[in-house]
Formats: sequence, structure tokens, C-alpha cells
Amino acid sequence: MTVSITFKTLGFAALAGVSSYALAADFSFDRPGVGFGTGIAPVGQLAWEQGLPSAAYLESTDANGQKSKSLMLNGDMLLRTGLAKDLELQLGWQGPSWSKTKTGGRSEEQDGLGDVSIGLKKAVNLDDDKLTMALLAEAILATGNDGFSNGDDIYSLSSAVSYDYSELLTTSITMRYEAQNSNWAVSAIPAIEYKIAGKLSGYSEFIFRKAESADKEYALGSGLIYAVNERTQLDAGIALDLNGKNKSYQSGLGISYLF
Repeated sequence: MTVSITFKTLGFAALAGVSSYALAADFSFDRPGVGFGTGIAPVGQLAWEQGLPSAAYLESTDANGQKSKSLMLNGDMLLRTGLAKDLELQLGWQGPSWSKTKTGGRSEEQDGLGDVSIGLKKAVNLDDDKLTMALLAEAILATGNDGFSNGDDIYSLSSAVSYDYSELLTTSITMRYEAQNSNWAVSAIPAIEYKIAGKLSGYSEFIFRKAESADKEYALGSGLIYAVNERTQLDAGIALDLNGKNKSYQSGLGISYLF
């Protein structure tokens, strides 16, 4: 499994990430990035997080020296609503997708719909003003079309811990444990978010993943977050595969709004 496909799989969960400085202290959007934030959606309110779109690119060469290039676009989305002060419901959809693969002189295009996910995120009270934690249990249901689905359902349990060093700097780490058709995988995503100027901040993250009977995978991600106001956030990011000779990356634009 390439890291680009790994990003797609993790993206079903939440397309998660780091918090925005301009938002209320007890809430943060889960875009962008691969990890997820510790904030909980307020009770009776709805957070809508939408990719505009997300893109994945893979360039590889087979044993015969034939090169293949693949591009995938998808309009991923996540809906979050608070069930209690420390508990939220998440509904996700990988959305409508389009792909184009070019091998030799031949090109093939496909379109379809991606998988859906359902999850519960629970804030853990650490009785600390700077240190926060949340747990996320979710199921990614393989309801998508061929070529845009994981094939089998994925069940996972994740944790995120975030520490606010100051108003300018926040660090976090997300750990994810998942099972798919009796096969397991573990991911670790340490991240850092830093304020650049005014409403603009940046983030960087390192992605490590190890799946059963598969090689270890590594990637780096980085991007920008612009808090339009306390309810609206724009983001742009890119993640690069660090695994050997194949070129692979995922990028995307997004918007998040709290109703």
C-alpha cells in the first residue's frame, strides 16, 4: 500500500488536523492534516468541513520499466455535531471522486462515489489549561464504488493529545489503531501548529504507518490555515511520500464552517 492510498484511508476518518487560534478555546476544526484535533463541536451546532477538492497523485515504474501516472480528485466532507459537552457525533463521506491513470500511451478515466464513515469523539478531562486529549472511535463503511473504496470495512480507535506552549505554538500527536478484515495497522502523527501573522497560521506533521505484512510508511505534511472569523476557516495543504522511488503526494483546499 502506498502512502498516497494511506492518506486516502485516513482521510475518511476526519481529514483531521490541528486547531485554529482564532476559534474558541473549547472547539477546533479537524481540517486540515491527517491527525485530528481535541476540540468538541458545541451541542446543538453543526460543523461542516469540506474539501474543495482533495487531490492524490502517484507516479510509479513497474519491473519492466513502464511508467504509470495516476491522479485522483475527490470532494471529501465531514459533519460534526455535539451530543454532550464532551462528546460529538461525526459523519463523513469521501464524496464524488474522479481519477485518471496514464500508462504508456493509454489513458483511463473513472468516476464514482467514495466510502462513508461514522464516529464518536470523546474529550478526556486532564484538568490542565494547556494539555487536552480526545478519543475517536469510528467505522469506515466500504459503501463506495470500485476503485474509490477500501474494499472492506475499517474499524479504528484513535487518540489525540495537544499541548499549547503559548499563543504562538501548539504541538500534538495522534495515535491510530485500526483493523480491516482481521488485519491490523498502527499510525503515529506528531504535528506542530504555529501562528504566522494575524489570522494566518501554519502547520507541519510527520506521518508514520505500519500495517500487517506491509512495509513501514513515512510522509511529511505541511500547510496553511486562515481563520476568516470564529465560525469560518480556510485551509491549504500538501503531504509528500518519503517511501523510495515512487513519487506520491496528496494536496487539497478546504473550507470549514460552524453553523
